[in-house]
Amino acid sequence: MPFPPGGPGLRRDDGGGGATALMKDSRLRSSRKPRLKIFFDGGCRPNPGSIEVAVVARGVSYYFEDLGYGTSSDAEWLAVRLALRLGQSLAERDFDLIGDCANVIAQANGSSRCRTPAAVEHRARFQESASSSPPKRLRWISRTQNLAGIALARRRGR
Repeated sequence: MPFPPGGPGLRRDDGGGGATALMKDSRLRSSRKPRLKIFFDGGCRPNPGSIEVAVVARGVSYYFEDLGYGTSSDAEWLAVRLALRLGQSLAERDFDLIGDCANVIAQANGSSRCRTPAAVEHRARFQESASSSPPKRLRWISRTQNLAGIALARRRGR
């Protein structure tokens, strides 16, 4: 059966008054389940200092404190690895890891070179952990949209 005018999933309805409107046909919607989004954020106080991480999935916030001593970059790498571990433990085949640290995300994706020995080591650990069940995507969002960053800031009382 060909798609109706207006493209797939849209049907025409004249509404009785002769005016034509395009409406979404619910029967043609994809039955595909939306991909799980897992937000992550890491921080340390002061920098360098004590590392803490927040990961948010399905509306639940997970906090990890006292993860050692390091820089904000170390904290972000730990956050992406903990988010990966959570995604794998939830037995979701398709999940996205979403964070606000552009350089760590670019290094983890392989689109940016790791410039320090610590970053090279962090990336190798991430790749090893992701080899059995990698995320579908690893992407950047702004700090104001990062649910894990918001959760971490609220926990700190900011």
